[in-house]
Amino acid sequence: MDMAGDLGIMKIMKLDMDSRFDHQKLEPEIYKAWEKSGFFNPDNLVKKGIAKKSAGRFSMVLPPPNVTGVLHMGHAIVLTIEDIMTRFARMQGKKTLWLPGSDHAAIATQAKVEKILYKEKGQSRHDLGREEFLKLVEKFAADSHKTIVNQTRRMGASLDWSREAYTLDDQRNFAVRTAFKRMYDDGLIFRKDRVVNWDPKAQTTISDDEVVHTERKALLYTFKYSKDFPIAIATTRPETKLGDTAVAVHPSDKRYKKYVGKVYDVNFAGEKLQIKIIADKDIDPEFGTGALGVTPAHSMVDYEMSLRHNLPLKQVIDERARMTVGGEDIKDKKTIEAREVILEWLRKENLLEKTEEITQNISTAERTGGVVEPLPKLQWFVDVEKKFKIPKSSIRGIKSESDVTLKELMRTVVKNGQIKILPKRFEKEYFRWIDSLRPWCISRQIWFGHRIPVWYKENKMHVDMDAPKEKGWEQDPDTLDTWFSSSLWTFSTLGWPKQTKDLKEYHPTDVLETAYEILFFWVARMILMSTYLLGEIPFRTVYLHGLVRDEQGKKMSKSLGNSIDPVDMIELYGADAVRISLIIGAAPGSDSKTSEDKIRGYRNFTTKIWNASRFVLMSYDASLKTKPAYTAADKRNLKKLEDTKKRVAGYIEDFKFHRAAELIYQYFWHTFADKVIEQSKDRLRSGKEADRAAAQDVLMKILKESLKMLHPFMPYITESIWGKLPREKGESDMLMVEKC
Repeated sequence: MDMAGDLGIMKIMKLDMDSRFDHQKLEPEIYKAWEKSGFFNPDNLVKKGIAKKSAGRFSMVLPPPNVTGVLHMGHAIVLTIEDIMTRFARMQGKKTLWLPGSDHAAIATQAKVEKILYKEKGQSRHDLGREEFLKLVEKFAADSHKTIVNQTRRMGASLDWSREAYTLDDQRNFAVRTAFKRMYDDGLIFRKDRVVNWDPKAQTTISDDEVVHTERKALLYTFKYSKDFPIAIATTRPETKLGDTAVAVHPSDKRYKKYVGKVYDVNFAGEKLQIKIIADKDIDPEFGTGALGVTPAHSMVDYEMSLRHNLPLKQVIDERARMTVGGEDIKDKKTIEAREVILEWLRKENLLEKTEEITQNISTAERTGGVVEPLPKLQWFVDVEKKFKIPKSSIRGIKSESDVTLKELMRTVVKNGQIKILPKRFEKEYFRWIDSLRPWCISRQIWFGHRIPVWYKENKMHVDMDAPKEKGWEQDPDTLDTWFSSSLWTFSTLGWPKQTKDLKEYHPTDVLETAYEILFFWVARMILMSTYLLGEIPFRTVYLHGLVRDEQGKKMSKSLGNSIDPVDMIELYGADAVRISLIIGAAPGSDSKTSEDKIRGYRNFTTKIWNASRFVLMSYDASLKTKPAYTAADKRNLKKLEDTKKRVAGYIEDFKFHRAAELIYQYFWHTFADKVIEQSKDRLRSGKEADRAAAQDVLMKILKESLKMLHPFMPYITESIWGKLPREKGESDMLMVEKC
């Protein structure tokens, strides 16, 4: 497009566009204007007559970012996808609520502050005490929250900030205590000694979903407990064998059938053991010797087996991952040190039969990286298999006052289609997770978080919303799993347990959009809590996006040095370029690649939009009053425009945002800018007013409709251009509320 050459031969209206879109200056100004308008708040959309009852409503909660750091590309794609849905719904005339908030992220936040405290002052939290340490954590969380909110605004996210929530604020704390009390009264929360995942670094329990399996090389040792023991076993952790209470074999394994039911007393590395031979169908006869040394206190699998066979638990490792039994050469040593001592004993006694290298999945804690030790601990749990009477239900197939389990509720609402998971392939993963779900350990031995609403005095226990009035009661020192509070998010943010207007108006929400990697962490637990506490689904559709990877397809991380800061990219290329680069190529549930080169390339698209719009505006002659005389080509171009609008809208409604973005990109650049504008130039020079009027009318129509289509994806530049265009009767001064 030769802008300079065209300017000299056209009759132009007063130029009202700079030669370029200055994103650094204009984006903050535009966001302030949006906020000042009040249109992020659905109540104002109704007051101004923008939201029509006939159009319905749209509601969605933002997955609350952790108050542990700054915005990253994972947050950026969440904000972009959700803002696309929100802006599209608002432009459809729906009463639209996108509710923001942040997550206290208990373990992650506490761990971060503990690292800072140790690095700066060489102190632990215990040096400060609970109260002083929590002041530090709360200050860190508040500072981080400010940063994240400012960065969220930079992305153009049209959130209703007047309704902002925090998982640890007073209102959410009230909701958490209410939920705990109801579940306890229904017998769904219990306290018991069970084997749990213990993180020795954080000194707390963690849930199964917070365990990350890391593939590592390991040595598999085959040996016998003693010379007269009849069966050899294989293990990668000989030190745990000091806690063995059984050896399990498969019922059909002929090699060991004659030993099943027998009990042997052995002296293993100085520790006296009583080993019972049991038959269990879960044993793999092909692995190792086909015989498993059962350590109920230090293995989740073995613990479940011990319940089936009524085996005793013998704990031999403590919370610091040190040995609690054995002679002077073993007791109090780290597990890895004890292993070497035991191996040396096995060699000395000629009991070690074989050593081979294998690849093994090591359980590590997601937040700290510590190697997880399964340990028996007295903890609080949610029972997912206990029957309870659901007081009210809008769930298809489950009547009010019927007896159900939490597992049944979670399964039913997806199976009956009340909740759709997109892409659909993730439904299988969801059902697989529910089928293997064990009691959910909800207590954590950390200080930052919702304190468990339970008090003790002598041998008495008090479970209630508040502490007993009489003196002498001490509150449980543990806090609740972060996912307990965040699982209430869709309705606690709307005022529950109070029956607020917002709760009645906006729940269930329409969409829950998040990464596929937290389908079990968060999504499933929200379904659990909403169906149990409200008797209804929390959302109608779960849309799962993939991970944002680097240009080689590697996961982004600081350690690899391949992470891209979205705020840096916004500074360089503008938020619109960042947003559109994240969407194009990002199919539902699939990982996508990004790079600075990709973002820079889409900055060229923002330049194209600006230049094409500037040409149309500069070519516009407001004094022309002649009725346009449309040619056949004009009609074809307008027909193509309408077809494109329908296809773009259809893709958005089908959650195919990448297809919608690709289509409007191709249409604007290669149809509108490259063809329609170029073909109009001679007509704009023409002396025939009706022809000139038709040409400029078609250009303006296509430009306006293109800006509407582009706005959910690239809100800043489209809003800026819209503000400079001539307005027809009924058109809004602000594009964000213009009907699409």
